[in-house]
Amino acid sequence: MVFRPRDLASRMAGRRKAGDGYLRETFTLPREQARARARDFFARYPKAAYMSSVESWRELPGGDIEFTMRRLASAD
Repeated sequence: MVFRPRDLASRMAGRRKAGDGYLRETFTLPREQARARARDFFARYPKAAYMSSVESWRELPGGDIEFTMRRLASAD
């Protein structure tokens, strides 16, 4: 049986708890745009208030970066 990275990612996504309180956004961008997007995300949703983080990232064969950012829904 041949496994692809996509298979592993799908399997891991299925294990994620649906009601964990985090909002997630996934992006696929060239490296420099991905860095800028992550900086903008942290500027908009500071780590201290929203517990923001890069949940996962990987480099695709074409050189693009696929990454998932997560944050709390509110900073209450």
